[in-house]
Amino acid sequence: MSGDLVDFSEFVQASLPGLLRYGHALTGNPHDAADLVQTVLEKIGSRWTQVQRKTGDPLAYVRRSMANAHISRWRRTKRENLVADLPETSAVAAVDPFEHEPLWQALRDLPPRQRAVIVLRYYEGLSEVEIAAALGVSQGTVKSQASKALASLRVKMTSVRTDAGGRDDG
Repeated sequence: MSGDLVDFSEFVQASLPGLLRYGHALTGNPHDAADLVQTVLEKIGSRWTQVQRKTGDPLAYVRRSMANAHISRWRRTKRENLVADLPETSAVAAVDPFEHEPLWQALRDLPPRQRAVIVLRYYEGLSEVEIAAALGVSQGTVKSQASKALASLRVKMTSVRTDAGGRDDG
């Protein structure tokens, strides 16, 4: 039993930085990313032995679980965060350095599955086959989601360049 716990802790130690980056790209901020990673790792940690036995790639399984958990949460909240009281203005909040980056904003506006495909492909460097396995979808779905996402990002970034007075030579 202790060997399984050591294996899981080694997995977490080796994978945590990449999982946090992936979570940040999925959720759009580091705080939600940390919550997402923690939630998924808690669930997987309790059945680590089965995860290792049944999946050939535990990291892909964790990524898929993160994407599914994020999509489920997004569907439940519908991007609406209602609060009873306004936060205090004197509270010090951590600043997200990418908050006002046009590409980051455009990425955040993509639907969750499209964002997951783009993040896995261009941020994590996975192939279409690996993405399909990680998300539990077909390669065709990966291709179509990537195509739609890239088209959307092109439109948004062209709009940003045009609004900023840049040339739009396509």
